[in-house]
Amino acid sequence: MHNHLEQAVLSTIRQSRMLRAGDRVGAAVSGGADSVALVRLLESLRGELGVTLCVAHFDHLLRGAESGADAEFVRKLAGQSELEFILQREDVRAAASEHGWNLEDAARRLRYAFFKHLVDEGRVTRVAVAHTADDQAETVLAHMIRGTGPTGLAGIYPIVGAVVRPLIETRRQDLREYLNARGETWREDATNRDQTRLRARIREQLMPVLERDFSPGIVGHLGDLARFAREEEVFWATIVEDRFRSSARPSAGRVRIDIRNLLSPLPLRSAEADAEKNAEGSLPLRALTERLIRRFYEEVHGDRRGLGGRHVEQVIHLATESASGHRIELPGGIMVERVFNELIFSHASAKTRGVPSSGTRAQQDAYQYVVSLPHRGAATVSIPELGSCFRLKVIDWPVAQRDTKRDGEALDADLLRTPLILRNWRPGDAYRPRGRRQPRKLKQMFLAGRVPSRERARWPVLECGGRVVWARGMPPAEEFCAREGTQVGVVIEEDRL
Repeated sequence: MHNHLEQAVLSTIRQSRMLRAGDRVGAAVSGGADSVALVRLLESLRGELGVTLCVAHFDHLLRGAESGADAEFVRKLAGQSELEFILQREDVRAAASEHGWNLEDAARRLRYAFFKHLVDEGRVTRVAVAHTADDQAETVLAHMIRGTGPTGLAGIYPIVGAVVRPLIETRRQDLREYLNARGETWREDATNRDQTRLRARIREQLMPVLERDFSPGIVGHLGDLARFAREEEVFWATIVEDRFRSSARPSAGRVRIDIRNLLSPLPLRSAEADAEKNAEGSLPLRALTERLIRRFYEEVHGDRRGLGGRHVEQVIHLATESASGHRIELPGGIMVERVFNELIFSHASAKTRGVPSSGTRAQQDAYQYVVSLPHRGAATVSIPELGSCFRLKVIDWPVAQRDTKRDGEALDADLLRTPLILRNWRPGDAYRPRGRRQPRKLKQMFLAGRVPSRERARWPVLECGGRVVWARGMPPAEEFCAREGTQVGVVIEEDRL
């Protein structure tokens, strides 16, 4: 027959489906009251749950002899119930110094890496940790004090991967009363009362005042708030992932999205959307837009660390106010560039970092190659600056019926004069494209063809006797086009090196 606390913890485990029959559960025990209560509660429930139990202890090596005494205490605790004891020691201070982490962050990283290792090795299928309802309330308050959005209000999740938290709805004081009733002892970690730490100040100073002077049920209220926020996050995560998959266009380490799909990620009736925008002075689906931006950042960066609300606002400004060719750099070396009606998320290269977000690229990428055109066959020109190889193929004209698609794309070989030069675009380049009566500047053709500004400086053109006769992706020059009466044509093809 289980007592009231054991029944409550059993209900939490079952409602959240934390454990399944056959699980091998590693109880993470530090030696403190909460974790000692955790292992004793799981002991009393393991038969009903159908699980096997062991004890895992992580020694941070931060408190000298006291750390060793904690490990020995937990070893004896496990031995009393003949439970397997798993010990891992790591120099947290050295890891923090090596990687530039603070001690608390380093301890958390190494501790959870230990838990993952246990699961990956197959020694356990679940790791149970002893976070309580009080820890949940303190976490929510800490996030609010530091500044957070709805995601931070979700606090501590009851289940994250293989890590479960059976005590997340249990008060800390109830656990101590449970241990006292059983005659159990535990270890006290003095660092938990270090008032230089925000969490300790919230626990020792703020929470008692809130419970005494404002709301005796504050811990439960904050726990409910966290649960509501987690439910909202599950909803948003589902919507965001659906919109991401339908609008993201990944290619070669980049992810692109139409600005329209970012700012209006769900279809709304136009009149209602306009009315809402006018009333609120903002985007009608801004909440979804912001989450999509974070999802695109995560896709390229690998996680969302370092991306704050100010950075998200910069991306929205880029999409709504900036012209094509502008870009911003986000934390972690991630660049977002506007290219006409698209945003492109990518890793910022050494060449793009610190380069102004608009204007013509410097001519450090300039190139120029002389082409010797054969009477038959092809001239091949490799351009490492582009990572491309161009073949100028000399072919009989007119072409066979099956190749009529080449008509309008070829040059007349007899009209070409030396020197033939394949080079990058230069400001002022212009020619009269096939079918046009007047010359056009290539810059105008770039705009019409939606060529990104960052690509223009290296754009390949063919010069004949000082005149531009061809540019990649553009109609050839009218005066040099193959047409009726042409006997030998020249077709230009491009392949990646």
